Amino acid sequence: MNIAVVGTGYVGLVTGTCFAETGNNVICVDINQEKVKNLRAGRIPIFEPGLDLLFERNTKEGRLHFTTDLREAVAQASIIFLALPTPPGEDGSADLSYIMGVARDLGDIIIDYKVIVDKSTVPVGTAEKVAAILAEKLPKKLFDVVSNPEFLREGVAVDDFMKPDRVVVGTKSEKARKLMRQLYEPFVRQGNPIYFMDERSAEMTKYAANSYLAARISFMNEIANLCEKVGANVDQVRIGMGSDSRIGKRFLFPGIGYGGSCFPKDVQALAKTASEYSYDFKILKSVMKVNGIQKGVLTKKIKKHFKNDLQGKTIAVWGLAFKPNTDDIREAPALVIIDELLALGARVQAFDPEAMEHVRSIYGNRITLCTKMYEALEGADCLAIMTEWNEFRTPDFDQIGTLLREKVIFDGRNVYDTEQMKELGFMYVSIGRPKVKGRKK
Repeated sequence: MNIAVVGTGYVGLVTGTCFAETGNNVICVDINQEKVKNLRAGRIPIFEPGLDLLFERNTKEGRLHFTTDLREAVAQASIIFLALPTPPGEDGSADLSYIMGVARDLGDIIIDYKVIVDKSTVPVGTAEKVAAILAEKLPKKLFDVVSNPEFLREGVAVDDFMKPDRVVVGTKSEKARKLMRQLYEPFVRQGNPIYFMDERSAEMTKYAANSYLAARISFMNEIANLCEKVGANVDQVRIGMGSDSRIGKRFLFPGIGYGGSCFPKDVQALAKTASEYSYDFKILKSVMKVNGIQKGVLTKKIKKHFKNDLQGKTIAVWGLAFKPNTDDIREAPALVIIDELLALGARVQAFDPEAMEHVRSIYGNRITLCTKMYEALEGADCLAIMTEWNEFRTPDFDQIGTLLREKVIFDGRNVYDTEQMKELGFMYVSIGRPKVKGRKK
């Protein structure tokens, strides 16, 4: 099939590359000339495991192309994916200006039947708005607007796309339904379902799924905070809960809050939609409030250890991205904590395997970015772990103890075993688990 993908951000680039991998001819379009130039030269602007291999193979085979010309991209395409940014406004609502702008442009370009697919995460009713804009210039027989939300997890997005748990397609058109089934059938050969529903239900499904997962995370963070007060261990509680088949094991890990491009934005947008329909969505409000508070929990623990005086203290930070296996720092808890530490007069020495350049563009020389993980520890008063990268899980603890001024670790992701920390003599403070007092160096 001939496919156009409008927008080469995270979703657009993964979508276009993975469709090309199954033999489709894909042309991706972006207004950023420098970005398109880099993509044509084989330079990928995001870090996503496995994407580089598929990208290289499909550009080499001539199935994946890039252009700044929307007309060129649309000309031969039977399906046009809109993978455009929908940033949150000050009131939490999703900004649809990019999508609506492209919809107006498409109205001037389309001359034969196309399926226009909302791949971006958009509020309920967006497909109808896009259709209304197209209908101003085009007869209805020349287009159908479909909602096809993505459920990609950063860090495993290629696997998620190539082997989806399910595919959700919102359309009332039998013609569009047939094309979308043909497009996705190679991805569900093992029997995973393609769910067809109306457009509004598909749009709501994406927001409902992400908001529910965010609620699980916030709930477990509240449980962890309570565990600290009552003397329970959240690790054991999590295992006991997760073994219940009605609950399941996933998204029950406490920490310093969720971040990224999806959960914060989607929860806000769903809450905004609820308010527009005069519905008081109390749980969502609590989820957002809890997550905001949780991002400050580790700073409070660090302040308490240093008796509220961080002036001149050096804090080593491991992890800057909002989660491992990505360079995405959008809404990353680490940045909130770093801002708090700097405001309290502390110095920060940080390391992340992939997100360093993005962080450098924000902080400049206000923090020290280290090229190696152990370099960040040199002369630091403590180590604070913000992201659970695999390379942090089994480090050289002797080296950590030697490089730090004191053997003190604040773990915002519960990476280490408390008994092991006790045996190694570290003072170890984590989330929802008993504090390990440690020994002096």
